[in-house]
Amino acid sequence: MTVHSAGSLHINYRYVLALADRFCQGREEAKILDFGCGAAQTVVAGREQGLCIFGADVFYAGSTDRQAVEKAGLLGGWVHEIREGRIDFPDGYFDFVFSNQVLEHVEDLDGALGEIRRVLKSDGHSVHLFPSRDVWREGHCGIPFLHWFPKDNPFRYPYALALRTLGLGKFKRVDHKGWTRRMLDFLDRYCVYRDRATIFAAFRKYFDFELIEDDYICYRLGETRLRFLRPLIRWPVVRPVAKEMFRKLGGLVLLARPKTRSE
Repeated sequence: MTVHSAGSLHINYRYVLALADRFCQGREEAKILDFGCGAAQTVVAGREQGLCIFGADVFYAGSTDRQAVEKAGLLGGWVHEIREGRIDFPDGYFDFVFSNQVLEHVEDLDGALGEIRRVLKSDGHSVHLFPSRDVWREGHCGIPFLHWFPKDNPFRYPYALALRTLGLGKFKRVDHKGWTRRMLDFLDRYCVYRDRATIFAAFRKYFDFELIEDDYICYRLGETRLRFLRPLIRWPVVRPVAKEMFRKLGGLVLLARPKTRSE
């Protein structure tokens, strides 16, 4: 497996690792879990930073991540496979759990959140970056609003093909029709977009939570020449507008704390 330093990771991964480090400060032998770790880039990079981080994934059939993790010798050690919906770690094992663009691929959201709650310490935290249904651009294919079309909508394929032919979308290929069919099949098989009310209701069953898109925006600005704008994002008038715009363009950034039994 290629060694990934923090600097070579996508900014989402750098952000969740920075959050994990922040929330685990002062916690002796704090343990971190990347839920839906994929090829385990964050696990490798986090370990290099001195974090005690593990990964867990169902390794769905649409990717080759399981083979990569197994070939690297990480499977069963730093990375555990999720089987029958169960995370292979004891109750209350982790101080911090994060997921990056994972929960829109989870069919049983209640089951996944229940498992995250189970393995998280009562005073732990989890953070999740993922799009709700109202995001404007479907992030996997890059076609705006494509995920708003029902599967049986007769205009879905012509719409996607037309925008693809005009040059929109990821993974540039000449075969526009084949690309369109493959992307629609991927959305149908592996993506479940939910509205915010459904997402928030699922989280409230197990967690108290807040939306922290402004924190992510400030982190991202901090890596650019526009870092001087970070104080502006915190202004009472600007903050809600900036957060809502990010939810439409990128998705939710949700920070959760487990509910106690009495709650």
